[in-house]
Amino acid sequence: MSADLEGKTALVTGGGKGIGRAISQALAAMGAKVVVNYRSDKAAAEETAAGLRGASAHKADVGDPAQVEAMVKSIGRVDVLVNNAGAVRDKLLIQMSPPDWEELIRTDLLSAFATTRAAIMSGMMRARWGRIVNISSIVGLTGNAGQSNYAAAKAGLIGFTKSVAREYGSRNITCNAVAPGYVRTELTTGSLTDDMVGELVKMTPIKREGTAEDVAAAVAFLCSERAGFITGQVIAVDGGLSL
Repeated sequence: MSADLEGKTALVTGGGKGIGRAISQALAAMGAKVVVNYRSDKAAAEETAAGLRGASAHKADVGDPAQVEAMVKSIGRVDVLVNNAGAVRDKLLIQMSPPDWEELIRTDLLSAFATTRAAIMSGMMRARWGRIVNISSIVGLTGNAGQSNYAAAKAGLIGFTKSVAREYGSRNITCNAVAPGYVRTELTTGSLTDDMVGELVKMTPIKREGTAEDVAAAVAFLCSERAGFITGQVIAVDGGLSL
């Protein structure tokens, strides 16, 4: 893999497990010094960081702007930001409580506001270079029964992505989104039965499940120099499921 990110610092929120781990590994392979953010699973974050040259694990609840500011201040300048941290609270709308809605929006959407604002102010603007990638979902494009809170947050990330791209493109800061389809991770395990996953595969033109590495490859490209003229875009990594 290229060394496009040699000497640059990359912050990956929720970077210790699943898709976040794969993204951390891909950016490290490009030469970045990766900060693996975590909220609760210290062991997974430290294990991921230990396997990457120059990486470190950093605890912070990215849904809390004060914790985000403290984290970014301790890191220094963030050159690459991947907003990957997320949660699910699946329920039908009439069964969903206000806390179910508020907690999901805080974790999946407010977090991106807090981290992006802090990263841009940390030195991206002065350096006139930055890469921001938001991990959305095809649910943010299509909606899904039982996931109105998750769909709203992931759709909000797409609008946020396009607005940030317009605001900071003149500073050579790109902002894009990646929208994965179903990827079997710690977050999604148990949300679908094997039969349901099988039906999804049947509906997917490429006829297989996605992997964390599939998503990480798209993120790595968007963080590379080759993607310097791409901003405000949404790349669905779903095998064609959302076509």
